[in-house]
Amino acid sequence: MKTEPASRLERLLSQGRFVVTAECGPPRGANGDVIRRKGALLKGAVDAVNVTDNQTAIVRMSSIAAAKHLLDSGIEPVMQMVTRDRNRIALQSDILGAYALGIRNILCLSGDHQSFGSQPDALNVFDIDSMNLIRTVRTMREGGTDMSGHPLDDPPKMFIGAAANPFADPFEYRVLRLAKKIDAGADFIQTQCIYNLERFKKWMEMASGEGLTEKVHILAGVTPLKSAGMAKYMARNVAGMDIPEAILRRMAGVPKENAAGEGIAICLETIAALREMPGVHGIHIMAIEWEEQVRPIVEQARLLPRP
Repeated sequence: MKTEPASRLERLLSQGRFVVTAECGPPRGANGDVIRRKGALLKGAVDAVNVTDNQTAIVRMSSIAAAKHLLDSGIEPVMQMVTRDRNRIALQSDILGAYALGIRNILCLSGDHQSFGSQPDALNVFDIDSMNLIRTVRTMREGGTDMSGHPLDDPPKMFIGAAANPFADPFEYRVLRLAKKIDAGADFIQTQCIYNLERFKKWMEMASGEGLTEKVHILAGVTPLKSAGMAKYMARNVAGMDIPEAILRRMAGVPKENAAGEGIAICLETIAALREMPGVHGIHIMAIEWEEQVRPIVEQARLLPRP
């Protein structure tokens, strides 16, 4: 008999609901009030909240601790875990610890290289990559053992997520990599933020043609643009980012004081298009240090109240 999913996110997706997740970054310090304040802005507006793991390779409060703060506030967290900083022993230990604290969702990532962050001289680990981390979590969950085959007394029944970038080159390889992550054990996918809808649609059609959209829940990423400068910077400096010239011109064509509103309008148009796209099971809103805009975006997209 199949048991009821321990993760609310898993339960909603299994019911065929169109889910909404968001993201918040832990503070560069030990003040838990920071993460609780961010959580308060998101509570009730989304179904789960990603907690980043030292994003951009900058030292922050651990994703496990920040996720526990959200959980204690009545918010379901998605704990991100990167392989950059831990070997396989530490990764498995932290998965067990997170599960013991009540965390039920994990997003498996490789992580930004340390040369981009505040500690460029730090030694990376990368003992295993994100694909192997996905496989490890599935082995712990379904096989009831660690990576070496040693039995676990209480296996962590994590709902396993992975990231996908439909826009990186070579484009044809993107669907193959998605298939590998699904084969490794990914239950849900959160994508890079989407501005080029035509290219994303083509990626979804290719994924559907391979039967992948029937095997995994795809949450399409969206990021509201704050300014023309932000759009230009992301287009030029963020690897794998695809912002069409039409979007850049649109952001540059409005007065500076209206740019944030235009960015939100573009985000809402994107969400509306994604809701009509076969195979898309939800959206993931990455409002970078702009959590106060998530609820208005979800409300204007007519995605409130949440189930």
